[in-house]
Amino acid sequence: MILKYWVAAALGMAIGAAMAADIRCNPAGSQMEMNACAADDLRKADAELNATWQALLRKEANDKVFIAKLRTAQKAWLAFRDAELAAYFACEDENERMCWGSMYPMSYNSRKTDLTRERTRTLKDMLENGRVP
Repeated sequence: MILKYWVAAALGMAIGAAMAADIRCNPAGSQMEMNACAADDLRKADAELNATWQALLRKEANDKVFIAKLRTAQKAWLAFRDAELAAYFACEDENERMCWGSMYPMSYNSRKTDLTRERTRTLKDMLENGRVP
């Protein structure tokens, strides 16, 4: 009986993953397609943040004190970002979809994208204009 349940569960997950792999961004499409758009936007924002981060590390590579403090700041920002998202999408149920429904992935990723872009702007300002105003 347990094996039968396990096989059914594994098959269900495989089918779900295969279906999810075929879903593409369509801003005027179904909720799943709009969720895909938000996930795509987050991937782009995260890639831009990482590229800016790496450029700043390269530019300031000789300033070990700044690099150490910047790493500390980035860890703090990541903790803030995650806490901000947890507060923004507070839900008594462990499964956020119970509170937010099928829009949860889109809403969550959109807010995370906004926070990521804000951080990117801060790092770009340091990169382009220096650290001291």
